[in-house]
This record gives sequence, structure tokens and C-alpha cells, in this order.
Amino acid sequence: MRHTLGGSIMGTVLEARHIYKSFVGVQALKDINIKIESGKIHCLAGENGCGKSTFVKNISGVYTPDSGEVVLNGSLYHCLTPAQAMKEGIQVIYQDLSLFQHLTVAENIAISRLKSDRKRIVNWKKVREIAGEQLDKIGVRMDIDQPVGEISMANRQITAICRALAQDARILFMDEPTTALTKTEVDRLMKIMLDLKKKGLAVIFISHKLDEVFSVADTITIFRNGEKIGDFESKELDKKSLSYHMTGREVEYPRYRRSVKDDTPVLEIEDLTRKGQYESLSLTVRSGDIVGVTGLLGSGRTELALSLFGLNPADSGRIKIDGKEAAISSPMAAKKLGIALLPEDRFRQGLFVDREVKENISSAIIDDISGKGLLDKDREKKVAEDYTRQLKVRTPSVETAVGTLSGGNQQKVVIGKWTAAKPRVFIMDTPTVGIDIGSKAEIYEQIHKLAADGMSIIFISDEIQEIIANCNRVMVLADGRCVRMLEEEDLKENAEQTITELIGRHAEETAKGGAL
Repeated sequence: MRHTLGGSIMGTVLEARHIYKSFVGVQALKDINIKIESGKIHCLAGENGCGKSTFVKNISGVYTPDSGEVVLNGSLYHCLTPAQAMKEGIQVIYQDLSLFQHLTVAENIAISRLKSDRKRIVNWKKVREIAGEQLDKIGVRMDIDQPVGEISMANRQITAICRALAQDARILFMDEPTTALTKTEVDRLMKIMLDLKKKGLAVIFISHKLDEVFSVADTITIFRNGEKIGDFESKELDKKSLSYHMTGREVEYPRYRRSVKDDTPVLEIEDLTRKGQYESLSLTVRSGDIVGVTGLLGSGRTELALSLFGLNPADSGRIKIDGKEAAISSPMAAKKLGIALLPEDRFRQGLFVDREVKENISSAIIDDISGKGLLDKDREKKVAEDYTRQLKVRTPSVETAVGTLSGGNQQKVVIGKWTAAKPRVFIMDTPTVGIDIGSKAEIYEQIHKLAADGMSIIFISDEIQEIIANCNRVMVLADGRCVRMLEEEDLKENAEQTITELIGRHAEETAKGGAL
């Protein structure tokens, strides 16, 4: 229902008043009051499951609040529909972007505008004009005839932004937009957001990366357990105070120190090469090591991880386990050698999202908990309960579908699955991507415990502070080559600056067409 209240007041384009929303007895939102102003970047911060996404869906008409009201551009709504929200200028860019992979950039940008025109024949000249106009608005040049499925994640983000602008977006929600971007791409996206702000758009930015939040946010609204903790000017907070408000406790990321005395190599790679991906990589990993592998996206770090797990066999070089050369041609071969992989994309590659927590945790040890061809259900449940307790997985029970859990708890389930298999070498590819600060601390704690108990861990991340906190040795990659191996002594002072400079110098040289 809509009632006209007149023009917006003091630049306020969106106001949520006393929003309540519950699901099956769970209070997801409780008395939420927020004002969003044009020409501002407003960040929503909070742990996974705190209510941010539920709030966005209530504001965009996907959910109907149990009570409360929304004022958009001076018009009052009690029961907002998605069509009404879009008509008022609300556009939401979700993490999956919701683009058509087989359509071109131009078609994706123009499709919603064309749909609203209700023409039965497509005017291809107009399609290109619409796409070109939106790209000009944000000062970006792209090949608009390229299929979206063939472009980078950064350019997909830009395509989604242009699609929103083509629909006359005035209030733009961006949910974790930088998850899969390189630092250079993140910097470009931040600039685009700031330019949109100058043009008068209200941008609502959701991110777990606190550096990004402080680099662009004017105002930060903090959620915790479905309630609003407060609205803060960005300058009122720092990382420590923001973390405290989000979690209700002091969050510390203690440095990892290797305590295992045995220096015998568990895993050795010698001159490993995969043409076009990485070249002549050598690395030794001991029991109790957490070896960081860092570099920009495209540096070869994920490709190396896949090779060690048998999904991307190297063209040349050697891999040794306990001093013996090993042929790793498949994940099954890797598993038999005691190698596990926590993949970069947990949702598509690490979990059976429609299955229960216990089924996910037991999936890597089916043979161990089966007898005479039959699964021991009691043992499966006990193993799952042991690891959910050990890893502090927040779930109603181990019979809960894993897809209903928060991102942090899903990641803990993947860690639990492979920990149950008791690997010698655990490769973790961006283990905390898209995870809130509280869950990060708990995951770090578990990783440190695994290493202290003698497990060898390879920790892949582009977050340098995360690498420094969790790793006792670090390999820095650029364009598939190791540009520096930092040992324990190198990490004691100015390590973050050293790694940042190495990566930044290489990025500059690459941009100039040179080489490091």
C-alpha cells in the first residue's frame, strides 16, 4: 500500500521504520530503524546471520515485514513489492550478480530496460546505445559484444552496476561486491562507488572487509542478532571498535608460532610447472608449518593448489611425500597420500548444500565408517557431533541441511569434513572469504590447533594481514613465479609492508608491459 507524503526530507531517499521479521519462531529483525540519504555511501556491518540480508530483502520487496513501514522518495509502503521497489529506484546487486552468462555484456545491461519497453522486436542498435551510455556514466570501457561468461569477475560487477543504472537506480545495494576481485580491481570498484556517490546515488555497501568499509563509507550501521546496535559516522570508529560492536566482544587474531620440533619435510615440490599457469615452483612444507601462498588473482596460487590435489596435473617437476616421489593424477590419489583441499568456492565445490551437516562431514570418510557395504549411521552421527562441537559449528543439529547455515558455519563444516579424514597436508584456498570477523577468529584458532598437532597446512589468501597472522612462512607469487620466499625470521618485522611492496611493484611492472 502506498501513501504520498510529499518530497524527501534532507536528502533522505529511504527510511525503514520499526521493521520486524521472523521465520518459524526465529526473530530475524527486531525494531529496525534506518535512514538512507542520497549522495552517501552507507555500510551495513555485522556478522553472518545478524540480519543484514534479511533487511535488504525487506527493503527490496522480496520479503514482507511482519510489521513496520518503508518510506521511499517520500512515499509510504506497508507491503512493498519488488516491482514497486524497482520503480522507486531500488536496485540490489547480490553476490551471484544474477547475470545471463550466455548473453553479451550489452544484452545483460539492456535486458531489463528492453523488458519494460514491451517491444516484440529487439532493436539491437538501442541495446548497444543503452550499454554504451551506462558505461560512459561510470567512465569504463569494455567489449560490450563479449559474452558475460567469458569476462572477469570485476567486469561482471561493472556489468551488473550498469544494468542497475539502466533501470534508473537511485538506491543501489551492493552485497559483498569485492569477494573475488584483485586489489587493483577492488580499487577500481571503490572509485566507481565514489563516483556514483558524487552523482547523487545512495549506495548501500555490505562487506566483511573492514579496510574497504573505512575507505568509502560515510555512515556505518551495525547489526547484531537481528537488532540494530547503532548508526555511526565512519570517523567515529576504527577496526577494533567496529569489531567489538559487531560481535559484542574483543576480537583478537593472535600470530601463529610453529612449535613442532621435527624439521623433516612432509611435502616437497621441485620445479613444478604447468604451462600458462605457474612455472618452476619449489616449496618444502614440514609438520606444523602453516605456509602462506599469496599474490594477486591470476598469480597461479589456486592453480598450484589444484595441481597438488590432482585436479590440474603439472606438466613437469616433482612432488614428494615423506621423501618419496608421488604421482598425483586425481583427488583420490591425493587423498590416499594424505592431502586434503578446502576449495576456493565452498558452496559449489566443497559442500553438498542440500544434504545434512552429518552427511557432509562424513563424506570424506565413508569407507572408514562403513562395514560390509553398509553405512554405520550411529558412528556417522557421532563423528559429525564431535567435529561440530570441536569446530564450534552453530547448527540446530547435525541433521540440519548445511545450505541453511551461515557462510562461516558452512566453512567450518568443510574444514570438519577434511579434518575427519586426518590428512597429512591440508591445502586451504582462501578459507575465510566472505566470512565475518567473529567466525574468522574461530577458524584461525582451529587452523592453529591443527598445525600445533602436527598437520602441514598450505594457506592461500590475498589478504596480507591474514597471511601474516596465520603463517610462519610465506611464498609470494606473481604471474606464476615465486618472487620471494619469506621465512620465519623475515616475518618478524615489516612483513606486511614487504609483501605489499612486492605485489605492488609487480602489478606496476605488469601494467607497463614489463616484468618483475
